[in-house]
Amino acid sequence: MTTLKTTLAGYKFDNCMMNAAGIRCATVTDLAGLRDSRAGSLVTKSATPQPRDGNPEPRMRGLQYGCINSMGLPNHGFDYYLNFLLEEQKSHPQQTNFMSIAGTTLEDDLSMLKQIQESAFAGLTELNLSCPNVPGKPQVGYDFDAVERYLTAVFAFFKKPLGVKLPPYFDLMHFDQITAILNQYPLAFVNSINSVGNGLMIDPESETVLIKPKGGFGGIGGAYIKPTALANVRALAQRLNPGIAIIGTGGVQNGMDIFEHILCGASMVQVGTQLGFEGPKIFNRLSQELTRIMAAKGYDSIADFRGKLKTL
Repeated sequence: MTTLKTTLAGYKFDNCMMNAAGIRCATVTDLAGLRDSRAGSLVTKSATPQPRDGNPEPRMRGLQYGCINSMGLPNHGFDYYLNFLLEEQKSHPQQTNFMSIAGTTLEDDLSMLKQIQESAFAGLTELNLSCPNVPGKPQVGYDFDAVERYLTAVFAFFKKPLGVKLPPYFDLMHFDQITAILNQYPLAFVNSINSVGNGLMIDPESETVLIKPKGGFGGIGGAYIKPTALANVRALAQRLNPGIAIIGTGGVQNGMDIFEHILCGASMVQVGTQLGFEGPKIFNRLSQELTRIMAAKGYDSIADFRGKLKTL
């Protein structure tokens, strides 16, 4: 009997798929739709301490193979998402969820994490170190000294399961450097990758950029970034301590994409751009497709092939 169940940081999930923070997860209505789908879990929109309107419109455009966006962390604020998750624990205690936070300063992140630590939240927390779309705020994940500084400050007091969302890396030395830092800390997971930052797409007819913020520069998502996402999952899986699980994100359009992320070493896989296009019903299709692929290959569970990519 083929099963899509998975385990991450000791938590069990009935399905290895879930949403990626930022897509159809900003409101309680969005989140309820994810909860009621085939997804094995959900993650909230990356929260800041106070609500944010985000960047000016137009800030997202669908493209032939994905999208470009510069949203700027629009969200309803930390309390909105924490309160939703606490209510979910009461009404749906069988489901484990993720809360994502993305402060624009270390002080912001520490403040939110202290509130989570003191709360009754019993799920997993994602510290987003990789938002590429806030003007004037560089990605922490590309400053390795800052990553170490952040994690040292966080784990001085935070005792609940915590993971980090990382930007894409493009050099083998960078994989060595970032994992040397991450392996020093009791991380539950890493989520790789966020969108490929600061791409540029043009409308040749009008000779203009497609989005308004940052002069048209924005994060690229969708099929465009699948090779980069798979490379990052694979490289991290080869270097991280065995106790740190990997959530693979990027370029998922079909069940085979999910299969490849797991083959590279992911324990769970998040869906972003394509979820935005199709809505939560996408998890029905992806689950059916992955199940058929596994059955055809003779795999009963994702543990049968996770991380077992062959080389030539």
